[in-house]
Amino acid sequence: MNRKTLLAAALAGPVLVLSPPAWAQAVDAWRFQAALNIYLPDIGGTTTFPQTGQGSDATIDASTILDNLKMTFMGSFEASRGGWGVFTDVLYMDIGNTRSDITIGGVGRTASASYDLKGWVWTLGGVWKLSSDPASTFDVVAGVRLLDIEQTLDWTVTGNVGTIPVPGRAGNSKVGLSNWDAIVGVKGRMAFGAARQWFVPYYLDVGTGDSDLTWQAMGGVGYSFGWGDVVAAWRVIDYEMKSGKSIENLSFNGPSISAVFRW
Repeated sequence: MNRKTLLAAALAGPVLVLSPPAWAQAVDAWRFQAALNIYLPDIGGTTTFPQTGQGSDATIDASTILDNLKMTFMGSFEASRGGWGVFTDVLYMDIGNTRSDITIGGVGRTASASYDLKGWVWTLGGVWKLSSDPASTFDVVAGVRLLDIEQTLDWTVTGNVGTIPVPGRAGNSKVGLSNWDAIVGVKGRMAFGAARQWFVPYYLDVGTGDSDLTWQAMGGVGYSFGWGDVVAAWRVIDYEMKSGKSIENLSFNGPSISAVFRW
């Protein structure tokens, strides 16, 4: 509870010391932006597969994703008018036919496994614009995030298997969850350079609900064109689940490249 309170206070602090922007002029026209992303994260986490009852660490790196990716979609959309807006961000990934050595609880015990992961991470929220300078923006965001994920594992346990019942030494298991969490955060960009075409984008949120704690962070560098932006960034999405969940924790951590279109 203390950790969540401190994170929320860290996000709320800048909001309390900033004055609201002057949006008293005529209401602006609607503005839109959409982004298509290439995201290549390492995926790590701990999943409890029911046959053994042991927490099993599973990590899939970016090269494995490229080799075994079945389908992916990553994109975002934002609409704003005056000082307010709405946004959504979607990540879908289907990784299959991945073989890896997964350590099972206990000394000298490993599993030769075929692993499959399918999942959605969907964020939906509102935006309050605290900065009226389009080149360097600062926004407060609040909303919800859905994590809907399913993992399938076919395995054969080798090594020190004496304490594992015979039916649990080989088999298959499927676990999943669907979590809704409330989030609050900040996002924006800081422009630099003579023409202010270069900029540093940033995003940070924290939340809780069905999860014990979830947070997301992004930072990078971008360049503006007449039609929009090109952004290279590093993005992290992290989940700590509540006690008793089959998926105990999960993280996405890696680089992304985005094309952002504005109109």
